[in-house]
Amino acid sequence: MAKRTAKTSRQSKGTRAAAPAIAAGAAEPADAGAFIRSHWGLLLAVAALVAILALPTPAGLPVAGHRMLAILAFAVIVWMTEAIDYAVSAVVIAALMAFLIGFAPSVANPNVLLGTSGALTLAFSGFANTALVLVASALFLAAAMTATGLDKRIALSILSRVGTKTSHVVVGTIIVGFVIALLVPSTTARVACLVPITLGIIAAFGASRKSVFAAMLMITTVQTASIWNVGIKTAAAQNMVAVGFIERTFGQTITWLNWFIAAAPFAVLMCIALYFVMTRMMPPEVAEAPGGREGIRKALAALGPMKTSEMKLLAISLTLLAFWATEGVLHRLDTSTTTITAVALMFLPGIGIMTWKDAQPRIPWGTVILFGIGISLGTALLQTKGATWLADIVVAQFGLKQATALFILGVMSLFLIVIHLGFASATALASAMIPIVIAVMQSVATPGINIIGMTMVLQFVVSFGFILVVNAPQNMVAYGTETFEARDFVRTGLVLTVIAFALVMILGATYWRWLGYV
Repeated sequence: MAKRTAKTSRQSKGTRAAAPAIAAGAAEPADAGAFIRSHWGLLLAVAALVAILALPTPAGLPVAGHRMLAILAFAVIVWMTEAIDYAVSAVVIAALMAFLIGFAPSVANPNVLLGTSGALTLAFSGFANTALVLVASALFLAAAMTATGLDKRIALSILSRVGTKTSHVVVGTIIVGFVIALLVPSTTARVACLVPITLGIIAAFGASRKSVFAAMLMITTVQTASIWNVGIKTAAAQNMVAVGFIERTFGQTITWLNWFIAAAPFAVLMCIALYFVMTRMMPPEVAEAPGGREGIRKALAALGPMKTSEMKLLAISLTLLAFWATEGVLHRLDTSTTTITAVALMFLPGIGIMTWKDAQPRIPWGTVILFGIGISLGTALLQTKGATWLADIVVAQFGLKQATALFILGVMSLFLIVIHLGFASATALASAMIPIVIAVMQSVATPGINIIGMTMVLQFVVSFGFILVVNAPQNMVAYGTETFEARDFVRTGLVLTVIAFALVMILGATYWRWLGYV
């Protein structure tokens, strides 16, 4: 009896000991399910990569081009789903290019493999692009503006003069967005500077953060930034992506002034439309606040007298702007050269505005990495004929071969607007799509089509992040203030996008055609 009891006891112990093991085993599927839910975007990207690689290589498409299209699919899905950090995705893409392209036959000589060393050189070729120099330099300029507080002083100085009517404040906000876009070549940095100022204006008017006035003003702030991303070449990194591809493909560039002449009328008309859309669709509860101007002046007074560092930076910025505007007219110094020279002056003893130690934490190095790899991805797509092959399909499917330039502009614009809904970065969108745009333009047989001009105009459309909050980092910065609902951004953004598309078509049929771009 005692033996049976002991045996039972041992069995009971064994059962209890096995319980954690069973529980652990039961937890495994749950953990696997959690992993899939957390990383579904990455798993989908890997599945797309493998699926495309498993397909037979189409006739007329080099093996390297086939593999680059698989990498493109991987990149697009990762960027659309934000499965992994953008900087990390850039490193992964570089590694994929090194192995998959390295073990593919060379496009120039199919009898030999390109080799991992050659493929890695191609994967990092974007870092030798002058456009990357401009982007990196622009980030330093933006950091200097933030460090010195010059951007805030300029914004408050303009707003203190516009008056106390809410309609005047909206106009002032749009003007501030334009002026800061000229001096701060980073959209996220501009909006990060302007958001606290906008919140200060809301408080000065005695309005709640949950008021319609607050929502209207904050959305106006961020949409103005997106509009001037189109109007000014140096206002956004994605513009440099397009310019980089144009320089690599055609050996030509687009000067700051040429870009401004082409794009500024569009941006001005969009700013007028923005004023009416926001004030009509989101009419504020208050028409005027007597303490509004005083509140802004108090914020300006709190900054104190203009510091020496601000004066130096203002002098450097205005000189740089003059060099940008006269490129190709009074001198032959390109935008990248003048910008990096300005940054060098910022660090020199005596002239210096900040130290490297001050600047380093303020620079989003991930943006630089993404930009370089993005240029490399597009360059590889063009060099391996992957972009050309894909463009031929697009041309055939949409009947673009003999189409007019205006029809091509309309179709490609709609395509970019729709696909942008899935992207959270216009830089990533430009990296993926501009090589295909260039290849499409090269594939059509429309007489007299200006490939460089059409690419520039379609790059304008790449910056249309007006609809969803997640379409651009600057939108997310503003959304983080909790001053507006996503649905308000969407409904006003849809109207702005329709107007923007209509303007593209109108200007494409008139102004841009007269300039010879369409």
